[in-house]
Amino acid sequence: MAEKVFDLLDEMEIKPDSFTLTILFNACAQIANDRAMKIGRKLLDETPENYRNNVIVLNSAMHMLMKFGDIQSAERIFRSNKKKDIITYNAIIK
Repeated sequence: MAEKVFDLLDEMEIKPDSFTLTILFNACAQIANDRAMKIGRKLLDETPENYRNNVIVLNSAMHMLMKFGDIQSAERIFRSNKKKDIITYNAIIK
């Protein structure tokens, strides 16, 4: 199912908002194959500045990076997150 999200993303030319970013980061984390890692990192690099302070988006991105085994990048996001909640801590320890 999550693989179909990637196919739709390729077909659609949309600018992701906080909801779609969260869904896409979670789909990438769920699949965690080469394609998912490439898409997830690209989305993270292209995340608009106004979503870089959104705790839900950041938690999803950290969860994805931890699933990829990229602990350093996840920790970098964790340290930059000014609004940590219980989900933030859960994402970083998984």
